[in-house]
Amino acid sequence: MSKKITPGATSRRNFLKRFGVTLGAAGAVTSLGLLSACTTDDEEMISVMTTDGKVVQMKRSEAKVDLKEAQERGREGIAGKKFVMVIDLAKCKNDRKCMTACQGAHHLKPEQHHINVLQMQNNERSGFYFQPKPCMHCDNPPCTKVCPVDATFKRKDGVVLIDNERCIGCRFCIAACPYSARIFNWSEPDHSQDQENQTYDIELNVPQKKGTISKCLFSADQLRIGKLPYCVSACENGVYWFGDANEDAVTNGTSMETVRLSSLLDDNGGYTLLPELGTKPSVYYLPPKGRLFKYEYDEEKDNWMDSQTKEEKA
Repeated sequence: MSKKITPGATSRRNFLKRFGVTLGAAGAVTSLGLLSACTTDDEEMISVMTTDGKVVQMKRSEAKVDLKEAQERGREGIAGKKFVMVIDLAKCKNDRKCMTACQGAHHLKPEQHHINVLQMQNNERSGFYFQPKPCMHCDNPPCTKVCPVDATFKRKDGVVLIDNERCIGCRFCIAACPYSARIFNWSEPDHSQDQENQTYDIELNVPQKKGTISKCLFSADQLRIGKLPYCVSACENGVYWFGDANEDAVTNGTSMETVRLSSLLDDNGGYTLLPELGTKPSVYYLPPKGRLFKYEYDEEKDNWMDSQTKEEKA
């Protein structure tokens, strides 16, 4: 069994402390993220996000972080961190709430996915299971090596991002990725009226742009304010663990229980996809063992779900 780190590590405040985020008004301005700007008769007003996730209006002169600094901060990452994700395949029921939350946050169309839940079957004699597949955020990412304009890059905290202000849409990174984790914006994104004037956020990759690449970002904007990724928070089945490899700690998105990463992987036979390629993914999987529920095909939704969930929704 995986070892718990501390009895009190289940609280949100402890999670924020582990990510190095300070709460309160004193830290509100020093970690601002620029969202949008508008002009008044007196001075340009901008929308900024505080460390507790609230959007406020303030004068540009009062903001300590401008767009250039925010972009540079987005490329630098969060000092001292090495973010990792663990996906427990035994618990995935194909609810796809992780996908819905991700699509909403990144303003994706229904057919676009940063994370996709795949139905897997290792051989004809074995049962099938569901496998969420995000970007692997490799320590040795082949995608960043082929980009001719430094649009995709790996930060010091291990997160691989895309700067669509630089992206020229050559799609070399798509060809280089062995996990098929990237998508191309072939058409103009569906922007709402309030998004049209929104300043581009490199950690959220919003607004999306036609002719550019998009992918899973480990919800870098959420990490910036000490929160779990959108997909992790949305899952109600305890599929996702997320945390810091440098601290050997990961937190479950459902129970908020914190355990040692090394113990979780060692005790449950954790593995990565295609390790022979030397990409060194930051996403680990726990095998689909010990599943206590049966799957049935839902004709109405044209997908599979566990029998209990099907009965509850009937």
